[in-house]
Amino acid sequence: MADLIVGIQWGDEGKGKIVDLLASGYDYVVRYQGGHNAGHTIVVDSKKIALHLLPSGILYPQCKNVIGNGVVINLEALLKEMSAFENLQGRLFVSDKAHIILPYHEILDKAKEKSKNTSAIGTTGKGIGPCYGDKVSRNGVRLMDLKHPQILKTKIESIYQQAKYAASLYGVELPSVENVVSHLESLREQILPFITDTTQLLWEAQKRGEKILCEGAQGSMLDIDHGTYPYVTSSSTIAAGACSGSGLAPRDIQKVIGIAKAYCTRVGNGVFPTEELGETGERLRESGGEFGTTTGRARRCGWFDAVAVRYACALNGCESLSIMKLDVLDGFRRIKVCVGYEYESREIDYIPTDYECVKPIYREFEGWDKTCGIRDFNALPKNAQIYIKELEKLIGVKISMISTSAEREDTIRL
Repeated sequence: MADLIVGIQWGDEGKGKIVDLLASGYDYVVRYQGGHNAGHTIVVDSKKIALHLLPSGILYPQCKNVIGNGVVINLEALLKEMSAFENLQGRLFVSDKAHIILPYHEILDKAKEKSKNTSAIGTTGKGIGPCYGDKVSRNGVRLMDLKHPQILKTKIESIYQQAKYAASLYGVELPSVENVVSHLESLREQILPFITDTTQLLWEAQKRGEKILCEGAQGSMLDIDHGTYPYVTSSSTIAAGACSGSGLAPRDIQKVIGIAKAYCTRVGNGVFPTEELGETGERLRESGGEFGTTTGRARRCGWFDAVAVRYACALNGCESLSIMKLDVLDGFRRIKVCVGYEYESREIDYIPTDYECVKPIYREFEGWDKTCGIRDFNALPKNAQIYIKELEKLIGVKISMISTSAEREDTIRL
């Protein structure tokens, strides 16, 4: 059986800390979607460790780590990340079905965003979308192709017919087929020892009764189908994506643990009903260190949206919820929570498809002085306890963990 950690907002919820906290109790940690556009920051003994493609279980020597078929991989980025760790052979396994982000994907990604001007999605420009686009149009290159150089070259030559046409529309130059093939061949020997059929690997692990933890990237509100389309990522970020991105069956997923901040953030463009553009938003950003792990971009910040979190928990079938960064709200005199929306001259408690047409309805809570570093629920200020209990009622899902700082051990278990 496998358990699953999934983001419940627009990403950056603190999934890395929870996966790191739980990983010691699992045999395998599996990353099942996204690319190096996502990042998990883990703090151990005050030292920050940023992961982009490697699963968070990489910090535990006894844990095996899998990059599943649903991930798109920039080989240079992966090898650079791997270089920070020793003895990865036998601990890291990369799916032979995972697709490779090629140099021209990044060029086309940036050119497309630039051409949209004010309607740009706000992507990281790392080629994630174009790579997934090639995948679904059956024009992709997979890691297994690195084992067959002639097939690899033939595939890239075929793909280039369409890629060059797209490049001409955007007025950009692409590297030659020869340069792309040469680039991949220069990395081939470094990555080949880690490439395997990870679906079979996980099935065999299940037969042995070993424990598997799946971790996603981004958040549920960025899901390609159920998120705030078109301002979403290019993959399935919800629990269902864990199956398609790893080869595990739906019946194999046992616990689904949702992760949400005690407030809310978003990177890139798109609807964000509870966003605070003034002093409050800036205070949340500075106190929470809300700058992207991958890009360094400042995140948009706002109040907790209970309607959106309830929606995402339902999408994922969450058994429990972990609330992160409670300490960022320390010192606020009043704290707001969105409990409904104004929509078409009426009040609603759900997310309509035309989400950009809603206005938040808030409930206010009394603030508190300090929660930072507290590890016992009963030791929290009374108003912080009330806040957590009321969030639990509004969402309808049990809150099982509360993080009170970035440190691994500053976590309350309920």
